[in-house]
Amino acid sequence: MVHAVSGVSLEIYKGETLSLVGESGCGKSTLGRMMMRLIEPTEGQIFFEGKDITAFSESQMIQVYKKIQMIFQDPYASLDPRMKVRDLIGEPLLTHRVCAGKEETDQRIKELMHMVGIRPELIDRYPHQFSGGQRQRIGIARALALNPRLIVCDEPVSALDVSIQSQILNLLKDLQQEFDLTYLFISHDLGVVHYISDRVCVMFLGKICEIGETGEIYEKPLHPYTRFLLQAVPDMDPEKVQKREQILTGEIPSAVNPPSGCRFRTRCPYAGDICRDKEPEIRQLGDRKVACHFPLG
Repeated sequence: MVHAVSGVSLEIYKGETLSLVGESGCGKSTLGRMMMRLIEPTEGQIFFEGKDITAFSESQMIQVYKKIQMIFQDPYASLDPRMKVRDLIGEPLLTHRVCAGKEETDQRIKELMHMVGIRPELIDRYPHQFSGGQRQRIGIARALALNPRLIVCDEPVSALDVSIQSQILNLLKDLQQEFDLTYLFISHDLGVVHYISDRVCVMFLGKICEIGETGEIYEKPLHPYTRFLLQAVPDMDPEKVQKREQILTGEIPSAVNPPSGCRFRTRCPYAGDICRDKEPEIRQLGDRKVACHFPLG
């Protein structure tokens, strides 16, 4: 059996952006989808605004979805190509009966389009008539339709050109400030994460390695895996590159049969006997939380 996420415990504070980072297959997207119960957890609890939503019925979750929305990674796949923008953005409004009638619904759709930088007169166009960045803006407008409090952003810029990524990131930051939004931001791009995050949670093979303020983690990582991730970011300064330690090598262990003890030990140059025999628990070190027997100084 594969445990895509195991023993993960974290909190997201109102108004912040908490980013989940790690290599592909570490469980980032699985965790985000479990938070929305798009994937059902086999054990554990999910609390939202003080309520355990883990055992909520379908009708109860419908009410929760007014407050939690998701922006998906691929704007080409997340929008139904047979639906016009009017219907794509208007669907949650109709489902939850937010507006009194068609006129009010259309007005709200146009407000949302303007909010994300799409001209309202394009309301009757289909997704294929928009660029990738415009499609992602439509996805953002749809996520905003019900005035949510938490938005799970699942790699929302990874499928876009670099020049468009910055526009979408700035849009997300502006919307957060204007509407007091809270983001769970999932990404493998450490440059993007550095720009948009208040706090960062680093994951490896379904486990949390380190959680802390963005600036502190980037300046002085405590977990070896976090340090290796940061060292893998390309840099144009040859002096900085020369000062780096070795780049992380080796294959990610199998999620079906993970190593005993610390799951990172087979790739970690600092691993000792205790790393093989005992799984490290997350402990508080200053303002940081880290799961490592030998945290870096």
